[in-house]
Amino acid sequence: MENEKYLAQLQEIQSMMQKSSKFLSLSGISGILAGTYALIGAGIVYSMRERLTSSIRFDSAEFLTIVITAILVMVLSLATGIIFSIRKARKKQEVVWNQVSRLFIMNFMVPLITGGLFAIILISKGAIGLVSPVTLLFYGLSLVSASRYSYETLRNLGFIFIILGLLNSLYIGYGLYFWMFGFGVCHIFYGAYMYLKYDYKK
Repeated sequence: MENEKYLAQLQEIQSMMQKSSKFLSLSGISGILAGTYALIGAGIVYSMRERLTSSIRFDSAEFLTIVITAILVMVLSLATGIIFSIRKARKKQEVVWNQVSRLFIMNFMVPLITGGLFAIILISKGAIGLVSPVTLLFYGLSLVSASRYSYETLRNLGFIFIILGLLNSLYIGYGLYFWMFGFGVCHIFYGAYMYLKYDYKK
């Protein structure tokens, strides 16, 4: 009985230490929705494929549509992640905005913003085919960097994105398919896994 009591106390201390050093309010549902947004956005771009030339150039209206679609996907994904993280934290009676969450966001956003700016430079130089692998690579780096302050599975997802980005750099013409699989399918599977493991019936 004494051993069981000490074991329970140790587990409680371990749980408290994990909560104080990890951002654990990420929601699996937000991952599923982010993947859904990405697939819808990719579907919009895919529907324009007949109007794209063999040199992968498009007119200003098509370019504007792609940019707006990408921005909407990003904004919706971020907004959904924030909303569901707040809801999960409140349900668990935890504080969302603290030192750990700030470190998580900083480690996530620095590679992400860097990759976004690099993608804009590539677009301005006409290197459209490199945009997809670059966004996959830098997003993967963002996940790996931020995973230090969150779930370990986040790092594994980051490695998947990095591998996809490297493979995409070898097959430039298939960027949209790699992008759909990464940001769409992988996000949905990851979100479902997170929900079943950490959120379901909790």
